[in-house]
Amino acid sequence: MSRPAVVKALWGAAVLVLVAGCSSGGTEDRPGTAPPTSTSATASASPSGSATAPAGGVAVTGTLTEGLKSPWGLAELPGGDLLVSSRDERTITRVDGRTGAKTSLGEVPGVVPGGEGGLMGLAVRDGWVYAYLTAASDNRIVRMRYGGAEGDRLGVPQPVLTGIPKGTVHNGGRIAFGPDRMLYAGTGETGRTGLAQDRESLGGKILRMTPEGRPAPGNPFPGSVVYSYGHRNVQGIAWDDQGRLWAAEFGQNTWDELNLVEPGKNYGWPEAEGQAGKAGFVDPVAQWPTSEASPSGIAYARGAIWMAGLRGERLWRVPLSGAERSGDPQAFLSEEYGRLRTVLAGGGGRLWLVTSETDGRGTPGPGDDRILRLEVS
Repeated sequence: MSRPAVVKALWGAAVLVLVAGCSSGGTEDRPGTAPPTSTSATASASPSGSATAPAGGVAVTGTLTEGLKSPWGLAELPGGDLLVSSRDERTITRVDGRTGAKTSLGEVPGVVPGGEGGLMGLAVRDGWVYAYLTAASDNRIVRMRYGGAEGDRLGVPQPVLTGIPKGTVHNGGRIAFGPDRMLYAGTGETGRTGLAQDRESLGGKILRMTPEGRPAPGNPFPGSVVYSYGHRNVQGIAWDDQGRLWAAEFGQNTWDELNLVEPGKNYGWPEAEGQAGKAGFVDPVAQWPTSEASPSGIAYARGAIWMAGLRGERLWRVPLSGAERSGDPQAFLSEEYGRLRTVLAGGGGRLWLVTSETDGRGTPGPGDDRILRLEVS
C-alpha cells in the first residue's frame, strides 16, 4: 500500500519549516542541507506491483504483520518465526513467519528509552536471545534464555557487555553473529566525536566478542573487543557470501556510507566523512547525500547489499563484485512505505523489511509499523 501523496506533500512542507528553525544537528536522520548530486547513480524503481522481482530488482510480495510500535531489531528463530523489538515500548514480540500472528514475550527489564536509545538490536544463538539496549548508565548487550524450560517467555537478562557509551543520539544498536560464530555490534559516538578515534572507548566502533562478551580470538587489539574504529554511528552490519563484513554508517551533513570493514582499520570519523582520500583512513565503497539515505539495517542477498533508508525512505541495492562495488547503487520503494529501519535476509532471494513511521520522526498511517515480505533478484 503506497503512502498517500498528499500526506507526503504536507509532511515535506512541515520538514522544510522545521529545517529553517534547526541547526544541522547530529541525529540519525538530520535535516542538514545535502549537496545537489551524489557520486553514485540513484535509479529509482517502484516494482511493488509485481509478484516477481525483475532482474536486479525487488518486489513486495505481501505484508507479514502490522500494528508494530517503534520496531527496531529483527531476528529469525529456528523454524522461521521472527522476533522484533520495540525501541520505546521495551518489549519483544514473536511474529509467526507464515501467518504474521503476534505473541508478546513481555518487557525487557532495565531498558531506559530516550532519544535514539532504547531496546534496539536482536540476535539469536543456541537458545539465547541477545539484545542491545540503553540502560540507566550505558548502552549494553544482554542475553536471555528463550524456549526449552522457559517456554514462550524470556529469561532474566544476563549482562554480556556493559560500558558502551550512551547519549540522546548516536547509540548504534545493531548486533549479529558472524560466520565465525562471534558476536558483532555497531556502536555510535553519542555526539562526542572524539570517542570514535579513542581505541580505549567502546563508542564509535564495531565490536567483536565471544557469545559470553569476552574479546574474540584474533581481534586486532590485544585484550580488546574493538574490531574497527573511526565510526560515527553504525546501525547496519551484514556479511556477504565470502564472509566479508559490511557496515552502514550515518554521516553528518554530507555523506552517508557503506563500508567494507576490516580488522584494525580506521574509518575516519571525525577527521573524514565520505570518500575523503586521506592517508590512514579507509574510504567507503559507496556514499550517499544524507537526504537520500540515513541508513539503518543492511542485508546481503543475490550478490548485493540491501540497505534500508530512514530519512531517504527507500531501499538501496548496492551490487558487489568481491570486495568492490560492481555498479551504481539503485533505489527502490522510494517514499512508498515511509521510513525503513531494518532489513533481514530470509534465505535465497527473500528479505524481511521493517518500516519505522512510529519512532517519533515519521507520519504514521493506518497499519504502521509493519514487516514486509520482499523478493529480490
